[in-house]
Formats: sequence, structure tokens, C-alpha cells
Amino acid sequence: MKNKIIYPLLGILFLSLTAFTFHKFYMGVFQVNYAAEKKMIQITSRIFIDDLNNGMEKKYHKKTFVGTSKETQEDVELLKKYLSENFTIKINGQSKPITFLSKEVEADDVLVCYSRIKDIDKFKTIEISNTILVDWNAEQQNITHITAFGVKKSVLFTESSRKELLKY
Repeated sequence: MKNKIIYPLLGILFLSLTAFTFHKFYMGVFQVNYAAEKKMIQITSRIFIDDLNNGMEKKYHKKTFVGTSKETQEDVELLKKYLSENFTIKINGQSKPITFLSKEVEADDVLVCYSRIKDIDKFKTIEISNTILVDWNAEQQNITHITAFGVKKSVLFTESSRKELLKY
């Protein structure tokens, strides 16, 4: 009689514990550095390739292959558009254009993108909006590390927290 109760309970326990191991982690990591000597903000983005392609496909209704052997120039242009629409920076309340520089694949599944904003003098506020993949997946989180004037701050962007104003 005990076995009829114990074995099903052990089975349920096993299934519930293993279900957590199959849960995918949705995280992007962004680094925003102010290089005062260059009067430039340097941006490095690390995003999982499969999530990025899925998010872009949902937004633009077109299959993309960014970061894979099937990547086309059209895919790269769509990537630039996606990044510019979903990652923005305002300096002292004014929007600044972000220039995409290059990209590379890291560890076979992460796309690293390099961008910059030129001609940035000393500033008092920086406002960052980061909605990368948030519309595609409500579980997406984007940790953004900001370094300026020798101070490092970190912000977590989620579905409910898409914008942050930092004061210096």
C-alpha cells in the first residue's frame, strides 16, 4: 500500500525537479562605457543568436539567420534596424544616434555587437531604453552595465522596466 503512494510521489518529485533543468535562460548582457578621452560612448551587446533570430522574425515577419552560416546582408541590415529601434540612449535629454560598427559570434551561440555614439562631452544624465527581445519573450531580461566618470552602475531591463535615467 505504501508503495502505491510513494512511487507516484517520487515520480512527481522527479518530474518537477527535472522540469527546471529544461527551462531556457533568456538574458542579454550590454556594456555601455563612456570614454571621456575619446568623447565617445562605446556599446557592446551580447545576445543569444537563436533568440535574436526568433525575435526579429516575430517583429518583421521574415526568417533571419544572423550569426549563422546562412546569414545574408539583408539579415545584417535588419539586425541594425532592430538594434536601433530597441536600444536607444538620450544624453541630457537628447536622443543620440548609435552607429553600429561590427559583430562577431562568441561561443557558437552568442552574437556580440559593437556600436558607438560619437561627440559626447561631459554629461549629467544618460537615459537608456532597452527592449531587445522583450516583446518576443516576456521572460527576457537585459542586464546593462554602465561605466562613466569612474562609476559603474548596473540596470536590469525587463518587460515591466524598459527605461532607466541615470544621473552623474
